Amino acid sequence: MSNCANKTAEFLLQIKAIKLQPATPFTWASGWKSPIYCDNRKTLSFPEVRSYIRDSFAALVNELYPQAEVIAGVATGAIAHGALAADKLGLPFIYVRSGAKEHGLGNQIEGYFEPGQKVVVIEDLISTGGSSLSAVRALREAGCEVLGMVAVFTYEFEKASDAFAAENCTLHTLSNYSVLVDTAVKTGYIGQTEVETLRKWRIDPSVWGTKQ
Repeated sequence: MSNCANKTAEFLLQIKAIKLQPATPFTWASGWKSPIYCDNRKTLSFPEVRSYIRDSFAALVNELYPQAEVIAGVATGAIAHGALAADKLGLPFIYVRSGAKEHGLGNQIEGYFEPGQKVVVIEDLISTGGSSLSAVRALREAGCEVLGMVAVFTYEFEKASDAFAAENCTLHTLSNYSVLVDTAVKTGYIGQTEVETLRKWRIDPSVWGTKQ
């Protein structure tokens, strides 16, 4: 998967799905200051990248979870990626909302599934892991057997690793923050002097902006 991690990182930088700006940080919805911003929805606009992610997801599921019976995407960012991967795999697809609808049938999980089915969850981005693991809990509460989760990219926060371990959910990603930083240096996207700033941010992102 090392080749996949490098190639995915190259694609994300090339199409500007990921932007690195250590000198002029972004502000996340959480209020965190960040030298990086990731919007993997942009990958859907580039056929070569979209297909690569689809095929990589399918290969990963086949390798790790050959017993998978259903693919579940996490709304909204991973709905398209999950549907594409499910189509490639020839498996049913469902998706999980952040909460139950307040009208109609009140569903949180959309699509057809049966309790006891083995499910692989697809996500586009892992930050702290909160919303992703909320989907895992919803599937388990509905009677599904969650085999694990696969995602496009992770920031590799310790908080997320701890959360996945506590939830007893295995996570695999196509690429990650460490590979991204190395790739950005090799391709000239950033200079070596900016690497330390990027690595310090990942260690303690919640207070990083206050230390600048």
